Amino acid sequence: MMKFTRATENDKTEILALYRSLVGTEFCAWNENYPSEIEVEGDMSRDALFCLKDDERKIIGVISIDDDEAVEKLPCWTESLKPAAELSRLGVRVENQNQGIARKLLQYGMEELKCQGMKSVHFLVCKTNQKAIRSYDKLNFDIVGECELFGEEWWCYEKSLLDAK
Repeated sequence: MMKFTRATENDKTEILALYRSLVGTEFCAWNENYPSEIEVEGDMSRDALFCLKDDERKIIGVISIDDDEAVEKLPCWTESLKPAAELSRLGVRVENQNQGIARKLLQYGMEELKCQGMKSVHFLVCKTNQKAIRSYDKLNFDIVGECELFGEEWWCYEKSLLDAK
C-alpha cells in the first residue's frame, strides 16, 4: 500500500538521490544543478514537498508545491481561477515509472491544493517531455499557453480544482 506524506528532514537525502537519478534520463529537463538541495530545503521550509512511499517506506515519487514568481507572473493563467498554485519537481523512481505513479502524485497534489483553498493548479511541462505530456492529457489539463524560462521551452498547463474529484 502506497502512502502520500509530507516530506520530513529524514527524507531529504533520499529525495536528492531520486532527483539525481533522473538527470539524463529520457525526457528529463533537469541537470546536475537542478533540482538541488536549495530547492528541497526551500520546499520543506514551506511544508510544500510531498513523497509517495511504498510498503517499505521507500520513496518512489515526489512532488512539490512551487513558489516561483516568474511562473506565477505568466500572462496565460486564468484570472477567474485564482488563487492558484503550481505543482512542480515531480519525479518518479526509474524502476517505478510507467505504473501510473506520476498521475497519483498529481492527484494527491491537487487534493492538497484544494484543501488549501486553491481554485486551480498549473504546471510547466517541457515541450520535449512526451511522458509528462501524456500524464497531463489523461488528467484533462488544458494547455493555456507556452513560454521560455530557465533555458527551456514549456507548455503551460492549467486545471480547475473547483469541480475536481
